[in-house]
Amino acid sequence: MRIILDGMGGDNAPDEIVKGAAETSALIDHEICIVGDEARIIPLLETYEHDADKISVLHAPDVISGEDSPVKAVRQKKESSLVKGMEAVRNGEGDIFISAGNSGAIMSGGIFILGRIPGIDRPAIGSTYPILGRGGASLLIDSGANAECKPHNLLQFAVMGSIYAQNVLGKEKPSVGLVNMGTEPGKGSALVKDAYELLERGRESGQGLNFIGNVEARDVPIGICDVIVCDGFIGNVILKMTEGMALSISHLIRQKFTEGLIAKAGSALLYNKLGEMKKAFDYTEYGGAPVLGLKSALVKLHGSATAKAVRNGIARAVPFMENRVVNTIEDSVARFMEITGDA
Repeated sequence: MRIILDGMGGDNAPDEIVKGAAETSALIDHEICIVGDEARIIPLLETYEHDADKISVLHAPDVISGEDSPVKAVRQKKESSLVKGMEAVRNGEGDIFISAGNSGAIMSGGIFILGRIPGIDRPAIGSTYPILGRGGASLLIDSGANAECKPHNLLQFAVMGSIYAQNVLGKEKPSVGLVNMGTEPGKGSALVKDAYELLERGRESGQGLNFIGNVEARDVPIGICDVIVCDGFIGNVILKMTEGMALSISHLIRQKFTEGLIAKAGSALLYNKLGEMKKAFDYTEYGGAPVLGLKSALVKLHGSATAKAVRNGIARAVPFMENRVVNTIEDSVARFMEITGDA
C-alpha cells in the first residue's frame, strides 16, 4: 500500500514532515510518497537516514497556507501539495492521505476531491482522547468539523467512530456515549433527545452498535466510553478545554516542584511519574485525527506536528488502510440508514 504525505502542510513543514517520513520508512512495509516542492524536500530527505526504496517525492510547487480561504484555495491552487496529494489518492495512486495543513482546506478537499460516502452528508473528525489513570484512549467524534448537526448525523458519527475504534484503536465491541448535560434520557436539547432515540434504535437493531446512553463531560477523561459522540462545536470545546487544562496543570506542577529544596528533592523522586503524566497529554503520542465519512482514507495531523507526530500518525494510518475501514463504514451506514429510515 502507498501512503501519500503532504510535505508542505503544517507549521513545521517541510523539515519535520520529511524527518518523520524518513524515520518511519524503516519501520513499515508500505511506501511513503511525500508531496511538495522537490527543491526543498529532496535535499532535506538526503540529510536523514531512510529506506530509499520506500520513499518517493511527487512535485507540487504551491502551498495552501493557514491564511488561505479553504474552499477558494482548494479550487484555485491546483498545484498545491494538498490538492495534488488528494488527487493522487482519488486516482488510485495512493491509499491514504495525511496532512498537517490548513484544517478547513483539508475538509474542503476531502469533500470536493475525495468525495463523501453515499448517505453521509457530514464527514466528521475523530480525535484520539487520552484516558486518565488507566492509559489507552477514546475517540471523540465530531471534534470540530460540524458546528451544527442533525440527529441522523450523530447516529452516523457513532457508527463511523465505532468502526474506527474497533479496527484501529483495538477496542472490542466499543461502547458509545452521547455527550449531554445529564445521564437521564429526557435531558438535553431537541437535537440530543432526537439523537438519543436514533442511537437507541441503532442499539436495538442488532447491528452491533453498543450505545450505553448519555454521558457527562466530567466523565469523558476517565474513559466512560470508547466512542464519545457530539456535534463539532461541543467536541471542539471539550478538546480545547482539555488541552488548556493539561497545560495549566503542567505549569502548576512545575511551579510547585521548584519552590524550595524540599520540593525539588520531591520532584527528583517523582521524575519518572511526572514524565508519564506529561506523556498522557502529549498529542504526538496519538498520531493524527481521521476524517471519517469520505470515500478514501484521510488523516489530519496537528498543525504543529513534529517528526514524532508524523511517525505516529503514519503508524495509525496503517491499520486504517489494512482493515479497510472506509469500506466497512460504507456498508454499515447503508444498513443503519435502512434501519432508522433516515435518508
